[in-house]
Amino acid sequence: MAEPTASAPQKREEDAGKFDFGCDHYRRRCKIRAPCCQKIFPCRHCHNDTTSAMTNPSDRHEIVRHDIKQVICSLCDTEQQVAQVCTNCGVKMGEYYCNICKFYDDDTSKGQFHCEGCGICRVGGRDKFFHCEKCGSCYLVELRNNHSCIENSMKNNCPVCYEYLFDSVRRAAVMKCGHTMHSHCFQEMANQNQYRCPICSKTVMEVSNFWSMLDREIEAIQMPDECRYEVSILCNDCNAISKTPFHIVGLKCSQCKSYNTRRISTPRTINEGALN
Repeated sequence: MAEPTASAPQKREEDAGKFDFGCDHYRRRCKIRAPCCQKIFPCRHCHNDTTSAMTNPSDRHEIVRHDIKQVICSLCDTEQQVAQVCTNCGVKMGEYYCNICKFYDDDTSKGQFHCEGCGICRVGGRDKFFHCEKCGSCYLVELRNNHSCIENSMKNNCPVCYEYLFDSVRRAAVMKCGHTMHSHCFQEMANQNQYRCPICSKTVMEVSNFWSMLDREIEAIQMPDECRYEVSILCNDCNAISKTPFHIVGLKCSQCKSYNTRRISTPRTINEGALN
């Protein structure tokens, strides 16, 4: 008995599955025509990578995803208006498709969803994220009512790698101070024992053990007489201005006990009794 033959739509889907369409950024079955320069690229990231490397600064530009009007089917090379299904061969050009962002992706395991507040598609699953109106971006639900809001904090460049955070494909981390950076950049900063926010200089990591170690070192190291003077300091963590005995190991805030301080005065000699 002959095996049943696949229907035409099934056959097209099977044929499409044999091809590895897409690029390093997405798996899909179409290319886009950039409305800005009318050139064809696998995706907007490929376009932006190419144009940002142009030698003439005036030629560098980024695509506006919402302005994309034309796509080219990778199976039959038919150029057409944006849609999920090819008008010529009937293949689905992306298992996930957003008509607002003109976005296609076959890898639905990413949990893509369109956020109305952000105005773009996000990954990770709609049920795992919420949109913070003040910060202007989506955050993990664990951060709802549990983060410091800074207006449009995500609409800035990462302070470490300088990539624009809002539409970056890499996950972002919200620091205690409310500023944001890539999670990977935050981890690299921690690996280098850099505990302060690069933007506001507040302490953003757990450093209580480090502060205790400085306490012990200051107690163990006696400063010579010529270095026994007071200095005025500004605390980066609580913003208090106070005076403290100078010590080469560190200058401790008298208000919040942080060593994340900066010296703001010239030395003033004091008598020994003032230190006791």
